[in-house]
Amino acid sequence: MRQELKSLPKTLADDVARNLVMVARLLDGEAEEAYQYSRIALRLASRVAAVREAAGFASYMTQRYSEALTEFRAARRMTGRADLWPVMADCERGLGRPERALAMAGEPEVKQLDKAGQVEMRLVAAGARADMEQFDAAVVTLQSPELASNSVQPWTARLRYAYAEALIAAGRADEARDWFAKAAEADTDGTTNASERLAEIDGVEFTDTLDPELAEDEAESTDAPVQKKRGGGDHSEDRVIFEDEEDVEEFYDEDDLEIDDDFDGVVPERAQQAEAAEAEESKAAKAEADADKS
Repeated sequence: MRQELKSLPKTLADDVARNLVMVARLLDGEAEEAYQYSRIALRLASRVAAVREAAGFASYMTQRYSEALTEFRAARRMTGRADLWPVMADCERGLGRPERALAMAGEPEVKQLDKAGQVEMRLVAAGARADMEQFDAAVVTLQSPELASNSVQPWTARLRYAYAEALIAAGRADEARDWFAKAAEADTDGTTNASERLAEIDGVEFTDTLDPELAEDEAESTDAPVQKKRGGGDHSEDRVIFEDEEDVEEFYDEDDLEIDDDFDGVVPERAQQAEAAEAEESKAAKAEADADKS
């Protein structure tokens, strides 16, 4: 790209380069803003192939497939390279023309692609088959030595993921689960959501502990008094146990009893008082009887 910009006056080349740098930085996260920078670069240097290619990718990422296809074709005419062929075919899919994408998959340009480009073309072709609801054909399209290989390459995770998706569409969910697992194993950079799809199939639900609403709900459920009922059979009465001391103080009067699992219905202090009163009464009765005798 730097070499191509040397064809421009230095000041102009610097301005174009700055805009291209912003396109590269923003393309993945802020595609619409990257698109705006690409249009500036395109206005400044439309005869530079690298500018047309960058504008094509910015348009592609913002789903402006007609613009993207125009820019990719221009870049290809300027350079004579075939490496943009798969993304051009995918633009045809985006424009609702999957049959054209399939036709491009059979063109001689595919043989000029490197291994990564050929895998990408296979992915696009399988996607075109799926667009036409030819799901079994999409599965067959993705079956290749690259898919069967145990070595992990930059395209491995996406290829396995696409194959799992094709199996799902073809009604072969049991096989798809294994391929989602293989895709997740190869996806160390998180380029796919294979792990989430695998968890979905297995019925696993994830909770975001950083979600403030969930944290608030959990706090409310923790602060609420916990009640337990205990019973000793058909004739036993349920007793409510309050775990919070404030709840105990609020529920019971000062004269009420503390909750004791071993409580047998007799209060020790009151039992001693009753015994003392009974002894006094017995002693008084005996004294009275002795007085009568005398």
